Amino acid sequence: MSIAIGVARIALRLPENHSLKGKRQVVKSLIARLHNKFNVAAAEVDTLDSWQIITLAVACVANEEGHAHRVLASIVSFTQSERPDLELIDYSTEIIRADPRSF
Repeated sequence: MSIAIGVARIALRLPENHSLKGKRQVVKSLIARLHNKFNVAAAEVDTLDSWQIITLAVACVANEEGHAHRVLASIVSFTQSERPDLELIDYSTEIIRADPRSF
């Protein structure tokens, strides 16, 4: 048995935003929606002082690598469909495999 930990880094542009307060409201809402829908951990990890760029890290734990890939792909699709005001700039994913007996 193994554990797959999926991590995605998602960079988004919020072109119509003109303040950090507005950006933080979008980030807080998006993180809550991702957590509620996909049961993942998410946080803003970079570009904290940029008004129009959001960089999120999202992590999920699964019992197989394929499931972790599907969850992360679904998160990117969900973000694009649910928040058309956000432009996807870039994203990357990584899967880390671990043996639970080694903990």
